Amino acid sequence: MTAFRQVDVFGSGPLSGNPLAVVHDADSWSTDQMARFANWTNLSETTFLLPPLDAAADYRVRIFTVDGELPFAGHPTLGSAHAWLEAGGIPQTPGRVVQECGVGLVPLHHAQRLAFAAPALLRSGPVEAALSARVAAALGLAADDVLATHWIDNGPGWIGLEVTSAAAVLRIDPDPAELRGLQVGILGRYDGAGPAGVDAEVRAFYSEGRHVIEDPVTGSLNAGFAQWLIGAGRLPQAYVARQGTAVGRDGRIHIDAADGEIWVGGDTRTVLSGTVAAGWPTDVDIGHQPQI
Repeated sequence: MTAFRQVDVFGSGPLSGNPLAVVHDADSWSTDQMARFANWTNLSETTFLLPPLDAAADYRVRIFTVDGELPFAGHPTLGSAHAWLEAGGIPQTPGRVVQECGVGLVPLHHAQRLAFAAPALLRSGPVEAALSARVAAALGLAADDVLATHWIDNGPGWIGLEVTSAAAVLRIDPDPAELRGLQVGILGRYDGAGPAGVDAEVRAFYSEGRHVIEDPVTGSLNAGFAQWLIGAGRLPQAYVARQGTAVGRDGRIHIDAADGEIWVGGDTRTVLSGTVAAGWPTDVDIGHQPQI
């Protein structure tokens, strides 16, 4: 029997963050079986824990959306580390966990809360003018709402927009047809009148087949924003972002630039635990199912 957990990640309280499905000891699962199971969970991501290939790692993870595999994602990193530790995982270095995934080794620390070190960006720099204009129009933003647009891609392909205020973030009413095929994040700062302890508001939209979905809370996007905007001197070395407001969640992402790294942290809670039904995956012929 294969152990299974569903973890709430980045929530400010119970059931307020982004859920993650975690399958333990997935050595016997094929890529097709992982993809099929992730499609069935219908969550933004499902992860599969495996023995590491790199001796420096504590465990290896494969990360799947309903449509395919990602080299890295933030809330699956925190949620997978939480599940691995809760299941009895013992890191090689006390207080430090090293995850192996598609982008390589990702260190985490677990003190007050789990936090991962933001991996290097795969693509950075200003977004070309035509694409920037398309994204702003698709989000319903006027030209003077947008302070800057930047590639902050650490695996999922994020385009980041810094806008004039948190209120501008919350006013966004996107056109899904125009955003199709893009992964877009928006950040705006509070002027002191926001929720207690919150410095910025974030929203994220990603493409899934023919659909555009708003992600409740997004670690990879917030990592990219921190690398860009702290590096540019437009955000402080430590801050808290809120995400999920527009979809009924209340996530908190804790950013801290320290020790030469940008650490992205959040609270994690197991909501469901149990086992995957006996016989899966070895007795199930899943084949390739058409996307409809």
